[in-house]
Amino acid sequence: MGDLEMITEMVKQEMDAAIKHLDHAFQKIRAGRASTTMVQDVMVEYYGAPTPLSQVANVMIPDAMTISIQPWDKTAIGAIEKAIVNSNLGFAPMNNGESITLNVPPLTEERRIQLAKNAKGESDATKITIRNARQEGMKDLRKLDGVSEDLIKDEESKIQVLTDKFVKICDDHLKTKEAEIMKV
Repeated sequence: MGDLEMITEMVKQEMDAAIKHLDHAFQKIRAGRASTTMVQDVMVEYYGAPTPLSQVANVMIPDAMTISIQPWDKTAIGAIEKAIVNSNLGFAPMNNGESITLNVPPLTEERRIQLAKNAKGESDATKITIRNARQEGMKDLRKLDGVSEDLIKDEESKIQVLTDKFVKICDDHLKTKEAEIMKV
């Protein structure tokens, strides 16, 4: 009996992790406003080692369309600028010698549609991960020895209910993100 519940709990944890990953991916998809999450994954070559931007500079949002990056070590400003350009974020960094400013351009309708498609792609990938977790859970249940067929069927139905719940959460997150992206 404990093995059945353990398998279901593992499936639930995998599905939870998939939703957390989706939320993280959605944070990177900008919706017309500046956000520190837009540059959080930028890696700066700092003293020969790739280092997250947040560990070499203070990232601030002075207004809705601007990201300001203030390096703690002024010698790193060139490396930060290069990392931003190489990250393909679509920003043209402005370096004044002491800080870097990124102007976030307003989104065109075409770009909004593209971002909505990207969000849908992330959502679809998350649904695949959720369904794969269900499939693995079902396989693990069928491998159990000495457990009645009825108990396995009950646990399979619980896993299916979890799957449906997490797919709906995924759809709800996508609907919210699409509305945020398409809002002018």
